[in-house]
Order: sequence, then C-alpha cells, then structure tokens
Amino acid sequence: MGRTVPTFTNLIDYEVQSWSKYRRGLPQNDQELFDEVFRAAKRQLASNFYAMRTIPFESIIMSIVVEQQKLIRQLQDRIVRLEERLTTDRGS
Repeated sequence: MGRTVPTFTNLIDYEVQSWSKYRRGLPQNDQELFDEVFRAAKRQLASNFYAMRTIPFESIIMSIVVEQQKLIRQLQDRIVRLEERLTTDRGS
C-alpha cells in the first residue's frame, strides 16, 4: 500500500494539537483569539496545498499573516471612508 499523505487541514489540526498546552495556559479570551488565528490558516487551504513547504508550519504562519493583513487593509479602508464622510459632513 502507498503512504497516506495528510491533508493540509490535518496538518493544521496537528499544529493546533501540538500547541494545546500553550492554549490552555492562555486566559479564555486569548484562547478564543488563538482559535481564530488557526481558523485564518484554514481559510488559505488552497494556497497552503499549492505551496507545500517542507515545514508546514511556515505555510500556516504565512496564511495567518495574509489573513491578518487582509483585515488590516479592510480596517484602513474603512477608516479612510469614515474620514472622507466626516470631512464631507463638515463641509456641508
């Protein structure tokens, strides 16, 4: 029989499990953030599979960074729109 290659979802789940003691040591609010960070990695499964790094954790971290950068960009865009609206409202 051939060797079974784990899916990237399995690799992420393995990483989450390997950090379980760390997670338990976090306050509950931070545990929720921890879980959210790893959910961000799962939103990039196709990219992770495509990259298939020798050390899967590198892809996981990059996925998390990309997802966080996406959120930062959305927040920056929202700030710009709110500032523009505020400027327009003052000019009226």
